[in-house]
Amino acid sequence: EAQLVESGGGLVQAGGSLRLSCAASGFTFEHYAIGWFRQAPGMERVGVSCIDTNDHSTDYADSVKGRFTISSDNAENTVYLQMNSLKPEDTAVYYCASVPDPYCADGWATGLIGFWGQGTQVTVSS
Repeated sequence: EAQLVESGGGLVQAGGSLRLSCAASGFTFEHYAIGWFRQAPGMERVGVSCIDTNDHSTDYADSVKGRFTISSDNAENTVYLQMNSLKPEDTAVYYCASVPDPYCADGWATGLIGFWGQGTQVTVSS
């Protein structure tokens, strides 16, 4: 069974850091890109970052560029999201998802998604 499991969320003060993990199992990791999304209360789910697990090319939402870094450990079938300089507006449930071909091309965040993880809560206090 294909599965994505997020971990690493928590409560942090503004300016702090967290690293989220997305562990994949039950499917061929390199057949998908992995995207991170977030959903704040009362808001739509939006794309944050994406990584092509083949060539490790990446894409970031403007709101997180320069603060968040996505990476992939293909040996461990795990994608990470390093989040630095966190702001209260980063508070949300963070989800990872499998992103099929054309992977992290323009529009990936609103295109077809394979399957989702269960999410992990990130809360940034001011």
